[in-house]
Amino acid sequence: MRRVRVLVGTRKGAFILTSDEARTEWKVDGPHFPGWEMYHLKGSPVDPNRIYASQSSGWFGQLIQRSDDGGATWNTMDNQFTYDGIPGTHMWYDGTPHPWEFKRVWHFEPSLTERDTVYAGVEDAALFKSTDGGASWHELSGLREHGSGPQWQPGAGGMCLHTIVLDPTNADRIYVAISAAGAFRSNDGGVSWTPINKGLRSGEIPDQDSDVGHCVHRIAMHPSNPQRLFMQKHWDVMRSDNGGDSWHEVSGNLPSDFGFPIAVHAHEPETIYVVPITSDAHHFPPDGRLRVYRSRTGGDVWEELSNGLPPQDCYVNVLRDAMAVDDCDSCGIYFGTTGGQVYVSSDSGDHWMPIVHDLPSVLSVEVQTL
Repeated sequence: MRRVRVLVGTRKGAFILTSDEARTEWKVDGPHFPGWEMYHLKGSPVDPNRIYASQSSGWFGQLIQRSDDGGATWNTMDNQFTYDGIPGTHMWYDGTPHPWEFKRVWHFEPSLTERDTVYAGVEDAALFKSTDGGASWHELSGLREHGSGPQWQPGAGGMCLHTIVLDPTNADRIYVAISAAGAFRSNDGGVSWTPINKGLRSGEIPDQDSDVGHCVHRIAMHPSNPQRLFMQKHWDVMRSDNGGDSWHEVSGNLPSDFGFPIAVHAHEPETIYVVPITSDAHHFPPDGRLRVYRSRTGGDVWEELSNGLPPQDCYVNVLRDAMAVDDCDSCGIYFGTTGGQVYVSSDSGDHWMPIVHDLPSVLSVEVQTL
């Protein structure tokens, strides 16, 4: 029987949740690195024992941890980030320049084929690559040196590169999303980049149809159809059928089109999941009812999934990296909340149960099927 490992990053440590394929009884291991902000944990699809973790604090800065035994032990990487280009500047909302600085790693994305290759998205927004398992890093500087770079501005959470999507059919194609600059695509392994924001409209910026400046919260792809992308934006759920060349809205009948995560069912490329939040000012579920919404048609038509979730007086948020799926025969859906709950549905969202109730605020949830 297969096993499932859920990697949870929180404000005060990391937790590893494990179960068999039934996903009804869980073992909770942690906290690892108690007291530290663990922004993201991600396992390698090539080596199931390898896990990368982003560890940071205001006092001691950023550390990168790697485990080669499924989280039983950890090694601190050397964290040598090198900058190939001139650091450059970005602009604040008032038009004043802001020198680029390294603050933290928001997201790891291990290679789909190479054990020791891994990408890191950081704040201030930049993309790094390691080919030695995280021991050293070099910047794919063509992204920040793209002509639009000086126009990037921070979102409410900072100017972060928070999403990295690798095309399983084309090793040279990489997608990233930046808050608040938008989505970008590389067709040459990260050497050069193109903004892919046509169709996005953002009333919060002077030119709502601009090539850059859009606050993209998350991008998701199903490996069987890499030309189709789904996006949760700062207002609007979007879809692209041509690899990001253009986007159209698929928010449909959602109670709110504001949210952070978006995920795709492991076996159904047209089935997607979002967690609506009331607004950009009110980061809690509409009417205080925690609900996941599912579309089986790639958007536009959505159904509420609430069986087993709090029906009232629930005012938590679900952050952009805090939703994931497994690839068991009956696809499991997972999400964590800022209230410290981690939920699982072992039947594609029809029924939910909490794995844990009282963790620190959850920053990220990733899943490995073993």
